[in-house]
Amino acid sequence: MSSGENRDEEREAKERRRIKSGEAMRDLMTKYYMEAKAAEGTDKHIAWITSGGPVEPLIAFDVIPVYPENHGAMCGAAHMNVELCEVAESRGFSRDLCSYARGDIGSAITKGGPIGGLPRPTFLVCCNNICNTVFKWYEELARFFDVPLFIFDTPFVRGGLPSHHLDYTRRQMEEYISFLERITSREYDEAHFVEVAAKSLYASGLWAEVLACNQARPAPMTCFDAFILMAPIVTLRGTQEVVDFYQGLLQEMRDRVEQGIGILPSEKYRLLWDNIPVWYEMRNLGRLFMELEACLVADTYTSAWTFQEVDTEDPLEAMAAIYTEVYLNINLERMADKIESLARRYEVDGMVMHSNRSCKPYSLGQYDLAKEFTRRTGKPTLIIEADHTDSRWYNRAEVEGRIRDFVENLL
Repeated sequence: MSSGENRDEEREAKERRRIKSGEAMRDLMTKYYMEAKAAEGTDKHIAWITSGGPVEPLIAFDVIPVYPENHGAMCGAAHMNVELCEVAESRGFSRDLCSYARGDIGSAITKGGPIGGLPRPTFLVCCNNICNTVFKWYEELARFFDVPLFIFDTPFVRGGLPSHHLDYTRRQMEEYISFLERITSREYDEAHFVEVAAKSLYASGLWAEVLACNQARPAPMTCFDAFILMAPIVTLRGTQEVVDFYQGLLQEMRDRVEQGIGILPSEKYRLLWDNIPVWYEMRNLGRLFMELEACLVADTYTSAWTFQEVDTEDPLEAMAAIYTEVYLNINLERMADKIESLARRYEVDGMVMHSNRSCKPYSLGQYDLAKEFTRRTGKPTLIIEADHTDSRWYNRAEVEGRIRDFVENLL
C-alpha cells in the first residue's frame, strides 16, 4: 500500500471517529452569544449568573443568562485569559484569586476576550454552592456595573440533607422569585416555571445518558469532548433547544457504541479525571493521552450537571434540593462515594486529579480523596498541578512527564 493510500485511510478513520454533533453545538452556542450580545442596550434583561446557580427561574422570567465562568473557560482555551488577569492584577487583585474571577474582571474593564467581552448585565445572581469566592467577585461586579445583586446562599451539606437546610433554601427560592418579579415587572407563572424545570431535568437526564455511553468499550468519546459538549447544559438548560441538542447527541453516541466506534484509534487504559479542565492545555493533553492509548472515560466535573429528579410536588423545593446538593457542596465522604461509583461503573484503571490552584473548593482534600480512592478500588492516582486558565502556573514538561510515567506503570 502506498503512503498516499495510508494517509487516505488515516483521514477516513479520523473522520469516522469525529463527533459530528460538535458542529450543532457550536451553532447553538454561537446563536446564544449573538442573541445575548444583541440584547445589550435593549429592554431585554441580561443576568450574569454563577455556573452552579439556579437558572430555571431566569428562563421562566424570559431573562438571558450569561456565565462569566463559561466565558473564562473560552478565554482560557483561546489563550487570552492571562492578559485579562494581568489587567485585574494591575488594579490590585491578587494572583492568588481565582483566574476565572481575575479574567472576568479584566474582561469587564477592557471588553476583551474571543467574543469581545460579555454583554452588560442588568442584574447579577450569585450562588455559593460551588465556591465562596463568587460572593466578593460578584459584589465587585455589582459595584462596577452599578446593578442589583441577588445572593443565593446554600448551607454546606454533611451527610444527608437536613430538613432545616431544605427549608432555608426553599425560602430563598421564594425570595429569588420575588426579586425577579421586582426586576422584570412580571408576575411569577408557576405553570411556566414547572415547564422550564421539567425541560431542565429532562435535558440533564439526556446528558447523564450521553456520559453513560462511555461505559462501553471502546468509549465513544473522552472527557475532553465532554468538557466542550457540556456547554449547553450549563448555559441553556430549561430550553427546548438544549433538549433537542442532547437528544441528537445521545443518538449519535448510541450509534457509535453499536458500531464499535471509539474516540481513540486504540484504547488500552481507562482513566477517571477529577476537577476542572486545564483549558489552555486541552489539545496537548488530549494528544498525549491518545498517544498513550489512555482514554479519560469519566470525570467529576461534567457529571455535576446530571441532576437527579426530586420526588416532590413543590417545584421550588425540588430546585432548592438540587442546587444544595451539588458535588462541591457535600463532604469528602460523599465525594469519595461518588468517585468510587464512577470508577466502578466505568471500569477505570486509575484516576488523574488536577490540583487546581484557582479552585480551592475543588482541590482541597484531594490527597485524602486520592488515598481513599486507592483504598476502596485498589487503583492508583496521579495528582498534577496547574490552574484552569492561568498558564503562568503550568509546567508542561513536568506534567507530561508525570502523566507518561503514571500511564506506563498501570497494570
